Amino acid sequence: MPVPSFSLRPAMVLWLYAAAIVHVLAGLTLTWAGHSGLLDGYLHTLELAFWGADTVPAAGHEQQVWWLALFGATLQSYSLYMLALVHLGNRLKAPAIWGWLMAGVLLWAPQDMWLSAQQQVWSHLWLDGFALLVLLPPLIWLLRHDRRKSPPERTVSKSNPFAGGAYKRVLITGGTGFIGEAVVNQLLDAGHTVSVLARDPLKAANLFDGRVRCVRSLSELGRDEPFDVVINLAGAPVAGPRWSPERQAQLLASRVDTTEALMTWLKRTSHKPALWIQASAIGFYGVRDASESLNEQASKGDGFMAELCACWEASAQPATQFGVRQVVLRLGVVFGPGGALLPLLIPFRLGFGGRMGDGQQIMSWVHRDDVIQVIARSFHDENLRGTYNMVAPETVSQAAFAENVGKVLKRPVWFHIPAAPVRALAGEMAQLFFDGQRVVPQRLSEAGYTFRYPTLDAALRDLA
Repeated sequence: MPVPSFSLRPAMVLWLYAAAIVHVLAGLTLTWAGHSGLLDGYLHTLELAFWGADTVPAAGHEQQVWWLALFGATLQSYSLYMLALVHLGNRLKAPAIWGWLMAGVLLWAPQDMWLSAQQQVWSHLWLDGFALLVLLPPLIWLLRHDRRKSPPERTVSKSNPFAGGAYKRVLITGGTGFIGEAVVNQLLDAGHTVSVLARDPLKAANLFDGRVRCVRSLSELGRDEPFDVVINLAGAPVAGPRWSPERQAQLLASRVDTTEALMTWLKRTSHKPALWIQASAIGFYGVRDASESLNEQASKGDGFMAELCACWEASAQPATQFGVRQVVLRLGVVFGPGGALLPLLIPFRLGFGGRMGDGQQIMSWVHRDDVIQVIARSFHDENLRGTYNMVAPETVSQAAFAENVGKVLKRPVWFHIPAAPVRALAGEMAQLFFDGQRVVPQRLSEAGYTFRYPTLDAALRDLA
């Protein structure tokens, strides 16, 4: 009878902890036991590979001991980082961490094995092969396991904001993304029907355990097929490769082309949805001075992000001509399990947290739970229409964010990243990290919405 996965995961993690500790001990041995006799057999194997039956000069032997000592010190450092990554992967259940560990193993082992084979150091070759067998299977298993969303992880303990309302038939784009996946799962748990437009329908269907209808193209939807709500979240992540002209075109197409396809579908469908929820971002306002407070009436800013958001919103605006109530959410940096917060926290967890640039740039952020709450409220509150800044009431400087994270995680805040080299490498994309804007949720406050996580401290203590 197979062992249940809930008991296998701790065993796999424990195995990796043990492997990392063995590496630390091996590194200490290589560094400090060269003259003790413990390594004589290994040294003799290496000397035979390079010197054959000839007598090895004393200086040659000492050089081998010296090289092993240096390698041992490097191995100790690598092993500590491996321990840290195993700890983070276990705590955060983040498949990306297991993927990075696998990448490191696969970068090292084939090269080491090839070089050993060239010199016919067969013991080295077998040792590397054994290391691969020890490390890869648990890493692959953990990567696959943590990629799957088990029902206990997917079901939130807080009340489902979509429950209790009228039954809705929902069409969503970006349903497999960071916000979309949580929205779809809560809609399904509340008994609504969901259809997802996805590039890979099979992958999307597996993600939601076959509970959703997944289509690759809107042409697969019937002309008379009714939907009550459209949620348009589709868009490639803006943080990533440098914003070359080609990358800018990809980011624009991932948003505008999908929205225009939705508009074409809207024109031909005989049953118009009552509500269209449209994602946008506070990048609409461009880079602004930290002293300027921006409500929904503030003008569009300059730069690529402002143009991207403006084009995205404009492509969705014609929906209102068909009598569809439209709610546009200009999202700040969305914090939640995983998402944008995970890469921001990793340096702090490893003890290398600090401010970025001068730290004076403003971070306008929001907890994912609040985003979902506002989406759910839009379903039944017909007074919600138009554009809303989807940000928490408390905006903070990046330096204050760093200090808060250090306090919550009990880690030092000292490793400050200068802006100039990052701007030189990343170009305009560096604005995401070293510039900002002070955005306020004025219209949500006027509508009487109470944020679950109004302060950064509350959000970090929930998520960190």
